[in-house]
Amino acid sequence: MEKLMGWVGATVGSLAGYYLGALVGFSTGVVLSMVGTGVGLWFGRWATRRWLES
Repeated sequence: MEKLMGWVGATVGSLAGYYLGALVGFSTGVVLSMVGTGVGLWFGRWATRRWLES
């Protein structure tokens, strides 16, 4: 479950980062997409450990 939620978090974070960065420009969107992937992966795995697996 932790890996699945990490994947979902990475996908959502990547999309959010790209769309926020694309307001500035394409390259900024790509960079923020990578940052969003890492943050989303971390948050998805953290949330699973914190709330779903006690």
